[in-house]
This record gives sequence, C-alpha cells and structure tokens, in this order.
Amino acid sequence: MQYLFLSCLKATELIEKKIYSKLSLKEQVQLTIHKAMCDACSNYEKDSLLIDKAIQKSITAADIKGVDLASFEKSVVDKLESKSK
Repeated sequence: MQYLFLSCLKATELIEKKIYSKLSLKEQVQLTIHKAMCDACSNYEKDSLLIDKAIQKSITAADIKGVDLASFEKSVVDKLESKSK
C-alpha cells in the first residue's frame, strides 16, 4: 500500500512530467490518489497547466511577430547577470 502514496515533491515532479510525456500506469494511479487527498497539488497542476499554456501562447505570438528569441533570451540573461553583480 505504501507504494501508492507520494510526497508532494514527487507529485509535483509527476505533474510536470505529465505535461511533456506520458506517465506510466503506476504513476497515473499514484498521482490520482495523491491529488484526491491534496488540494495544494491539485491547485499546483491547474496553475502549472495555465502557465504552460501562457508560455506556449507567448512563444507563438513572438514567432508570428518575427522576434528573434535567441537575442531576446540573451538580453534577459545579460540584464539578470548585471543586476546580480
């Protein structure tokens, strides 16, 4: 019975994995049981999906507008590095 229960840390890991790949049957069952008992992880999954959709939408919008994502990423990293100094 112990193998069915997950920590919140493991549950959030599976939630993120579920977005990008298919979970095994065991992982699906474990996550379902955990979310039935844990409102925080259920809310985390909803928020994670919302954030992922927003990111995908913004990437698509940037591609449509012809934004060079590589140069944008470099400028963000440079700004973050300059503020940390």
